Amino acid sequence: MRNTQRPSPPTGVKRRLLRAPVTLYRWHLGGLLGHRFLLLEHVGRRSGKTRQVVLEVVDHDDASDSWVVAAGYGTTSDWYRNLTAHPRARVQVGRRRSEVEADFLGTEEGGDLMAYYGSVHPRIGVRLCKSMGFDVDGTPEDFREAGRHIHFVRLRPVRA
Repeated sequence: MRNTQRPSPPTGVKRRLLRAPVTLYRWHLGGLLGHRFLLLEHVGRRSGKTRQVVLEVVDHDDASDSWVVAAGYGTTSDWYRNLTAHPRARVQVGRRRSEVEADFLGTEEGGDLMAYYGSVHPRIGVRLCKSMGFDVDGTPEDFREAGRHIHFVRLRPVRA
């Protein structure tokens, strides 16, 4: 694995395009995105207002009904920083909504998770790593090494 420069969060037109899926959820069309994406509603760390972002699901555990997402822009992503301040949030996958709490995964668990993701989705895994600033050769070891440098968050349901 070769570490290239991690991209900065998008601005301007690119940011608007990347936020378009949020609009699909607002129009109750989030189901069109399938189960590979989720809408995360979280609380702003400074404003206290509800914020929304659509994230790619890296893993879904059927047994615990939890989702794992990656902080592609690192710990500077607003949603990531907001979850560190207020770990309680809501997710919507398709039409289904759940109250969740964020658990921040360690480096070894992140490495194992990325190795698994790369084995299940090899081409997408390479592109995903590249978009986060990592050139991988597609081997499990390379995916694992990249995963050790990516910040993952498990969103586990809060039972009432």
